[in-house]
Amino acid sequence: MTVTLAGCGADGGSGDVTLKLVAADYGTGEADKSQTYWDGIARSFEASHPGIKVDVTVLPWTDVDRKVAEMVKDGKAPDIAQIGAYADYAKAGKLYSADQMLSIPTQANFLPKLAEAGRVSRVQYGLPFVASTRLLFYNKDLFSRAGLKAPQTWDDIAADATALKQRGVKYPFALPLGQEEAQAETMMWLLSGGGGYTDDVGSYNIDSAENVQTFDWLKSNLVDKGLVGPVAPGKLDRAKAFAAFTKGDVGMLNGHPTLMEEAQKQGVNFGMVQLPGADGPTKASMGVADWIMGFKQNGHRVEMGKFFDFMFSDKNVIEFADKYDLLPVTDSASAAMEDDPKSKPLHQFLAALPDAEFYPVGKTSWAQASESIKENIGRAVEPGANPQSVLQHIAQEATAAESAE
Repeated sequence: MTVTLAGCGADGGSGDVTLKLVAADYGTGEADKSQTYWDGIARSFEASHPGIKVDVTVLPWTDVDRKVAEMVKDGKAPDIAQIGAYADYAKAGKLYSADQMLSIPTQANFLPKLAEAGRVSRVQYGLPFVASTRLLFYNKDLFSRAGLKAPQTWDDIAADATALKQRGVKYPFALPLGQEEAQAETMMWLLSGGGGYTDDVGSYNIDSAENVQTFDWLKSNLVDKGLVGPVAPGKLDRAKAFAAFTKGDVGMLNGHPTLMEEAQKQGVNFGMVQLPGADGPTKASMGVADWIMGFKQNGHRVEMGKFFDFMFSDKNVIEFADKYDLLPVTDSASAAMEDDPKSKPLHQFLAALPDAEFYPVGKTSWAQASESIKENIGRAVEPGANPQSVLQHIAQEATAAESAE
């Protein structure tokens, strides 16, 4: 039996424990890499918690989920992983639940919708790390020249896009249903049509009547009328759509806080509104969260709990959210950000968070369902396509993945 020296405290050795932490890099280069944040947290924690060391490895988003999966498979799970999904590990019994690690005040401080999104079989294993919501962005200068106001309904979107096209705007409404993040764009539209990926009891409901109506509308009123720009939605990735917006080539698109920062840098005069719905602004915005979790393998439950209680302090939560234009995941940090004039640009996104709907990440089948959406949803709006049959195909693949668990 092998025992790593770093973990000997768990076996009653020196009392020193080293927590292995693997995290994702949110930076875009050397200047804003996440290693700097994590090193600061680790050193501050170690200074106030003698006997516990924190060894941090930060990996690019393109690699981090796969690397953690390999570590777990090889029997070398980190103590703490900050990655995109937790459900597989929770289902396999590899994670501590939140109440096994966190103090009651820390656990109670998560925003309720986020705590709920972190549950598998009604037990919370995924600790929300950061969140973001989505709003509709529009180019104020293009709208002003066309005599338009911000859209509130789908009909407004169609009418505004028509007016923008007549004035030569390249992408009146950018609709990125390419593989990069098609599952997000799709969910925003489904919510705005009164549907979603799951029903009230959490079962997949991807081909519901509401969802079919939404994609019928999108195809008939935007895509078929040539209002989505020169690239077919199924071939348009989010990054390309965002880049076109920051160049002033897009009238409207759905976006998140990172787009706000990029558009400001490029001098684009833009506005943001709640996602328009069939009959008015959508009540539920789409929310996205990234997760942090504690693995059981090394038995460092108590030490991890101390680290999480420290990490989820308002100061640390706000520092990370501020650095990357993201939203805090706790009640107290959200309230502090709302009161801070420096955070005013994020207030609209923050206001959407309590009512946000999240991906069904508590399902281990979600990864497969999400892949099916990315691969297939663009076909729903192609010329001559039948949106209902495409949604039925995705629904069948999602249900099959769920049944196979």
